[in-house]
Amino acid sequence: MDFHTAHARMTEIVGRWRTEGHLVDDPTTLIRGTDTYRLLAGGHFLIHEVDVTVGDVPVIAIEVIGEFDPAHGSFVARAFDNDGAVTVMRAAPDEPNVWRFTGGGDVAPAAQTDATEAVRSTLRIAEDGQRMHARWERSSDGDSWRPWMDIGFTRLP
Repeated sequence: MDFHTAHARMTEIVGRWRTEGHLVDDPTTLIRGTDTYRLLAGGHFLIHEVDVTVGDVPVIAIEVIGEFDPAHGSFVARAFDNDGAVTVMRAAPDEPNVWRFTGGGDVAPAAQTDATEAVRSTLRIAEDGQRMHARWERSSDGDSWRPWMDIGFTRLP
């Protein structure tokens, strides 16, 4: 995917979203809160603000998505959270209404059991643009993947 096409896709997820989900291994550990995506003036960077709880643990973060890597057809996504952690992932717009996220085990430490694992997610946007769904997975070897988090998003006014 080229730079201009990838940047145009950023608008698909712009908005404020009610976030609801759970850890797959422990469905009683709920994920609740809001995620907000907005374009920085100029439209080159997507700012993602996270304000959720994972169980009873607050997770507040700001993520900047937008350094385009043409070799991978993806953006670098850097997140800074309330625990002082900095995580780096790749975010790639894929087929229509689909984004793929990949990164290391340092992603979402509040929900992790093993920070050495790789993680990935497929974010699917509903045709009407009012809902999204993300299925997160993790892997210790990069070949076999296990479900990790199941999260739904509903667009807020």
